[in-house]
Order: sequence, then structure tokens, then C-alpha cells
Amino acid sequence: MHIVHVHVHVKNESVESFIKATLENASNSLREPGIDRFDVIQDAKDKTRFVLCEVYKTPEDALKHKETDHYKTWRDTVSDMMAEPRNGILYTNIFPDDAGWAS
Repeated sequence: MHIVHVHVHVKNESVESFIKATLENASNSLREPGIDRFDVIQDAKDKTRFVLCEVYKTPEDALKHKETDHYKTWRDTVSDMMAEPRNGILYTNIFPDDAGWAS
């Protein structure tokens, strides 16, 4: 498994536009065969902070994702919405085991 949590801080005036663009990207991402999950969560106390929880079957699938038209559209659309650069953190799967993530 290749698990990444991308922490995003957007400008206050861009929250709704960011959500719209991100939901479009997430919906299309789930159609990719190498993605098991693509969750979009928003901080309950600070509506300008989000985490994208991305679970890929392999590191190569994460690279393939970045070559898709929907990812490139998202990246270009939200770039000016960021209050600071987004930060991706790579995680190691513990539970459920890798077979438990199968879609």
C-alpha cells in the first residue's frame, strides 16, 4: 500500500471553490484502478484546513494518478487558492492488512 495524507490550507475566500474542485478530482480518482480510497476531510474548527487521504495500491499508481487529466486540472485550478504550499505525508499501512483495503 502507498498511503498519503495531503494537508491543505486554503484561503478563506476560496473554501467553497476548493471543495468543488477537490470533489471533482476525488470522484474521478476513485475510477482509477490503482486507487483504493480518496477521502476529502475538512477540519471541524478551521474550515480552511483539509486533508486528502489517498490510498494507492502501489507507489507507481500514485505517480500514474499525477499524470491524469483530472489531477492536472485540479492542481492548476487550486494552486492560487492555497494559503500555503500543501504538504503530503507518506504512511505505512498497519491495519487492516493490505488485503483488507481491496476495492
